[in-house]
Amino acid sequence: MTAVGKEAPRTPPRFVVRTVWMLHRAAYRLTGGRFGLARPEAGSKFGMMRLTTVGRRSGQPRVAIVGYYEDGPNLVTLAMNGWGEKEPAWWLNLQAQPDTTVELPGETRAVRARAAAGAERARLWATFSEYPGWGDDIDGLATRRSRPTAVVVLEPRIAHVTERGAAA
Repeated sequence: MTAVGKEAPRTPPRFVVRTVWMLHRAAYRLTGGRFGLARPEAGSKFGMMRLTTVGRRSGQPRVAIVGYYEDGPNLVTLAMNGWGEKEPAWWLNLQAQPDTTVELPGETRAVRARAAAGAERARLWATFSEYPGWGDDIDGLATRRSRPTAVVVLEPRIAHVTERGAAA
């Protein structure tokens, strides 16, 4: 008797994923931000935030809308690129310049990005299952990629205080 390996869950074709992303950004723009962002609700849904990065090669602002959940004061997301093989451009940009801003419903936050590691990564990865919508089998979906999917932590950025006491 031979063991049958579990096959990775199927995902929509790449052009469908990219079209949905494009339509989501367009709906956000057309509604002046009234549609497209949401707060996460454990057991119900993950949130949606608008992440602005600086292009690592172009130096130009780049915007992506990504899913997230909150872990205390931190925001947590996955650098999964629709479970495609390549790293998402926004994650490559954040690795080059980790200080950025995110828009949430009703607020903008200054944050600093980093990849979770070790026990923290394991804990945060497990928490994704509490927010439906990432995929029924997140571990199976992750096997579609040849490298581990980064768990990205966006920590509040404290304004640097100058000698005169003014925020810089």
